[in-house]
Parts: sequence; structure tokens; C-alpha cells
Amino acid sequence: MSRDVSGKRFQGRGTMSAIPGRFEVHIIETENDFHPVSSPETEIRYEYAKTLITSNQSPDIPFRLSVNPYRGCEHGCIYCFARPTHAYLDLSPGIDFETRLTAKINAAEIFEKELRHPNYQCQPIALGINTDAYQPIEKELKITRSLLNIAYAYRQPVSLITKSSLILRDIDLLQLMASEHLVHVGVSLTTLDNDLSRRLEPRAVPGSVRLKMIRALSEKNIPVTVMIAPVIPFINDHEMETLVQASVEAGAERVGYVMLRLPHEVAPLFEDWLHTYFPLRAERVLSHLRSMHGGQLYQGEFGKRMTGTGVYADFIRQRFHLARRKMSVEERKSEQLDCSRFQVPPQCGDQMALF
Repeated sequence: MSRDVSGKRFQGRGTMSAIPGRFEVHIIETENDFHPVSSPETEIRYEYAKTLITSNQSPDIPFRLSVNPYRGCEHGCIYCFARPTHAYLDLSPGIDFETRLTAKINAAEIFEKELRHPNYQCQPIALGINTDAYQPIEKELKITRSLLNIAYAYRQPVSLITKSSLILRDIDLLQLMASEHLVHVGVSLTTLDNDLSRRLEPRAVPGSVRLKMIRALSEKNIPVTVMIAPVIPFINDHEMETLVQASVEAGAERVGYVMLRLPHEVAPLFEDWLHTYFPLRAERVLSHLRSMHGGQLYQGEFGKRMTGTGVYADFIRQRFHLARRKMSVEERKSEQLDCSRFQVPPQCGDQMALF
């Protein structure tokens, strides 16, 4: 497959690049200068999934099972660690990741089938991890809502992480689940600077709206953890203490942070973004990222990839812990969700449904 990576600059999107995936064989290059063009329209492909629940063995994330109703994400966050997954679809981790989306249209059916499987053993499931389960197309498709309905019917505990105010649409259902210790919500908070937010996360709601989300959820007794992520040297790291304080004051029970991660194609995409918007500090940012990853922009080693190592990483860690202690907030731990309530409900036609 050929890919035109000629000099296009996309306006209104997170990336300005149609960078090819790492598995592409043929790449077409031209000598045209970069020039602004209209933002591509969002395309949605409907997929009939064969399986939905996936597992991982990573020791530095607090869940083993996850479900993703969508591939790609229209929020367009330039730093998104999931961008490289589009390379497996023979699509660009750049502009394609945020404009050529896949919706697993039969997700609810497959989810229920897998929960009913005789070999399934209940444990918490993380919903919407690779890409945001509440990204804009969810407003119309309502796949995430259907998955939550099934989870509640089976008393299957779930955790969510989002940066979208669309989650408030489902606050009635989340409140019911929270009353039985079946749900935990994570909110990703990057910055309270609206200009920076528009550049980093062009189609996501700003930080001020996310604080309102946290408050609305916590007022309904829905437990919320805030993840300050990603922390980027000399871009948003100066906001650490402000973000911790604002999160706790909005009602967050726990707060954590993640340093910027740049796996595979995310590194050149972020470098391009950095030189475009912050040319005078770009090399300083990149130098500090390398200092945390043994001279490279990223190392995927478990236990280090989320926080980095070295002087600067230790400095951020100390600042974060001091800010959290000042606000008397709990250390981030795995969510205590109740798996003991799980029960496969009878279906129409089941013999037990007659009683």
C-alpha cells in the first residue's frame, strides 16, 4: 500500500502529519512545502467484533481485563500512547488515528456472550483504555452506554477513564452502579491553560469543564480518581501543584500522574508538534525526556515507562507527593470494586426464568 506523506498541514486536528505506520512498505514522498489544508472529515467504519474482552500482564497498570468499543479517537491528543495501534490497521498513527475511526457495532452482544461463558471468572474490567469510550461519536452510537447497561445487569464491576463531559449523560446509571461498588471513574486532567489544551487535545473539553465533571460525579457519590497526564517538561509541569489542588477541591478521592510516553510513531509526531508550537523550547523539552529514558525519547520497561528515572523524574515525583500530602488526599491504589455480586441473569427461554 502506498501512502502520500506530502507536505500537508491539517488545521483543527491534533497532528499535522500523515506519518506512515511502522509496517508500511511503500511510501510516496514529494518535495512540496508544507501548506495549510482543510481538516479531513471524520470517517467511521463499523466492525463486527469476534471478541471484546482482552487481557494484559503489565505489572504497572491496575487492571488485567479491558474492553475498547472504538479504535482511533477523535479527541486528537497529540501525545496519545494508543496512536501506534493504527499501524496494525495499515493506517497512519497520525491523521488517520483521529479521522478514520472504527466502531465495534456489535460490542454489547459480544460482551454479554463473553460474560455468560461458563469459564468466565469475574474481575474488574477497564472500559475505554486505548481510546476514550466517551469520544464524540459515542453521543450518537451509544455503544459505551449499552456496555454499562449489560455490566449493571450482570453486576460486573467496571472502571472508566475519560476526558469527555459526555460521561455525565450516563450519570444515572453510574450512580446505581456506584451504590453497589460496581464502578470507578478516572478523569484525565492535563492542563487548565485553554490555549495549551486546544493545541494538545484539540477536540477534548478544557480542564475547567473536567473539573465540573469531577464535581458532578462526586456529588452523586461516584468515586473519582484524577490522573494528571501526561506531565510534559517545560510545557505543563509547572501546573502540577495547581492540578492536584483543583482536583481534590472538585471532589477527587485520589490523584495520580503519568509522565509523557512516546512509543513508536508518537515520538516523531510529538517532535513535529513541539517544533511547530514551541520552537524555542523544543530541544530543552526533548533533552529532559531523554534524561528520563537513558538517552532515548522513550523506554518501555515496566516500572519505569510511566514515571521515568533520573534527576528530573525524581524532582517531579517529589513535587507530586508533596502536593498530595498538602491536600491530605489518598495515595492512588487499585479500585476496590465488588466482584461478589456478579450473577448471570436468566434469559428468555432459560428454564430458571420460569420461576
